[in-house]
Amino acid sequence: MDAYRKYFSDEQLHELEAAGPNWGVNVHTVGHHVHPAGKSYPDPEHPSSHAFKWREGRKLQEFQIVYIANGQGVFESREAGRLAVKEGTIMLHFPGIWHRYKPDRQTGWEEFWVGFDGHYAEYLMRQDCFDPSQPLINLGFNIEFVEVFLRLIETVRHEGVAHRQISSCLVIQLLGLVYASALMKNKTRLHKEQVVHAIRLRMHKDWDQALDLNALAAEHNVSYEWFRKAFKQVVGVSPNQYQQNLKLDKASQMLRETALTVAEVAHLTGHGNEFYFSRIFKKKTGYSPSEYRLNAS
Repeated sequence: MDAYRKYFSDEQLHELEAAGPNWGVNVHTVGHHVHPAGKSYPDPEHPSSHAFKWREGRKLQEFQIVYIANGQGVFESREAGRLAVKEGTIMLHFPGIWHRYKPDRQTGWEEFWVGFDGHYAEYLMRQDCFDPSQPLINLGFNIEFVEVFLRLIETVRHEGVAHRQISSCLVIQLLGLVYASALMKNKTRLHKEQVVHAIRLRMHKDWDQALDLNALAAEHNVSYEWFRKAFKQVVGVSPNQYQQNLKLDKASQMLRETALTVAEVAHLTGHGNEFYFSRIFKKKTGYSPSEYRLNAS
C-alpha cells in the first residue's frame, strides 16, 4: 500500500469530540511509512508535536502503538534502557515517558503507527502486561493485526459515515491483539523463571554434589539447550559458571570459618587438587586461599 499519515490538530480533535461518541478512544494520528535505508530519521513530514531529534528524544501526550513490519533498529527510554528492535516488534509509547527510536541506516524499516488517548484507552493501557519498563512486544508477522491496521488507515483516510466510532473500535481491537500477545509473552517468561529458579534452588541445596544438569532439565520437561539459554537470560551467567561461583563462595566461607587445610577445602568443594583450586580461587578473588584466610582473620 502507499504511504499514508494523518495527524489531527487540536482544533480537529475538538470538532470530532463534539460530533458524537467515540467509545472512550480518541485517535490522534495514524499512518504507514516505509523508511528507506541510508536516510535520516524521522523524516521531515512529522509535525512539531511528534517530531524529534535523536539526541533530544521526545515525550508524547498520547499513547502510541508502533509496529515494525520489516527492518530493524533501536528503541531507548529511561524506563527500559536501550533495546534492539527487530522485524515484527511492537513499540508501546506512553504519555510523558521520554523515548527515542530509529531504524538501522543499513536496513531502514516499514512502520505502522496509531496515537490515541481517552478514558477507555487509559483503562486498557493500565493492564499489568502494558508496562513502560517493558515497552517492546514481539508480535511477529500477524496477518490479523496487519489487516486491522490497514482497515484503520482506510477508515481515517476516507472519513466515511461514523468513521470516528469505527476507528475507535479498531484501535480497541488492535489493543486486544497486543494484549493477547503480551499475555503469552508473560506466561512464557513466567514458565522460564519457574524452571530456572527450581533448578537454581537444587544447585544451592546440593552444591557439594555432581549434579547432572541434563537430567535436571529433563525432569522439568525442557531440553538442556533451552535450560542453558533460559538460565543465562534470567540469572546472567551460564549454569556451569553459576555452580562454579557457588562452590567458590562455599570455599571462601570454609576458609574464613574453619581450620580446614587448603587441600581439604579443595576436596570438599569438588575442585580436585589444591593447585587447581588455588589458581581459580585467586582468579576470582585476587588472593590465594592462604592470603584470603589471612586477610579474613
